[in-house]
Amino acid sequence: MIAIIDYDAGNIKSVEKALIHLGQDVVITRDTQAILRADKVILPGVGSFGDAMRKIRQYGLEEVIHKVVEKQTPFLGICLGLQLLFERSSETPGVEGLGILKGEILRIPDTPGLKIPHVGWNSLEFPREGRLFQKLPPNPYVYFVHSYYLEADEEEIVTAATQYSTYIHASVEKGQVFACQFHPEKSGDVGLQILRNFVEL
Repeated sequence: MIAIIDYDAGNIKSVEKALIHLGQDVVITRDTQAILRADKVILPGVGSFGDAMRKIRQYGLEEVIHKVVEKQTPFLGICLGLQLLFERSSETPGVEGLGILKGEILRIPDTPGLKIPHVGWNSLEFPREGRLFQKLPPNPYVYFVHSYYLEADEEEIVTAATQYSTYIHASVEKGQVFACQFHPEKSGDVGLQILRNFVEL
């Protein structure tokens, strides 16, 4: 069973649909026991960092997320779900993130000719081998929708990166914690393979 954490963030149904397409049993929930019983846990999301952290705390989900990580249940953050794993975001100064990983979320710098938010397909490079990226072609294209990007403190956890106005840490992996700034559920066959790699961990 894969638990998708429900904290009123958008994009949850498309993640569920992709996982069902892969033949997985999926539950969308904010029930602590259901999340802790799950074989794998996903934190998706689109929206603002501050609003998301407020909802996570309002629903009592911060503690259960930390417990899932401590249990070493495979955990995947997607888009905003990646950002929330880190310590802070310049989008909402003063709001603490989950702090599971070290680093901060910064606004993509303005660059002539590039639109922000960054919406569309970008190719990935792989500075390190990541378990999510097995069986993929070189420099595969994935789909992004974001105005803020990750700058991880620990370079060694960065498994995928892309270039859009700046060098963007597009995916991280540490222990059983995985996260993608892009949307695998909207990235065609490449994205389905990434999700398949996660469910087969």
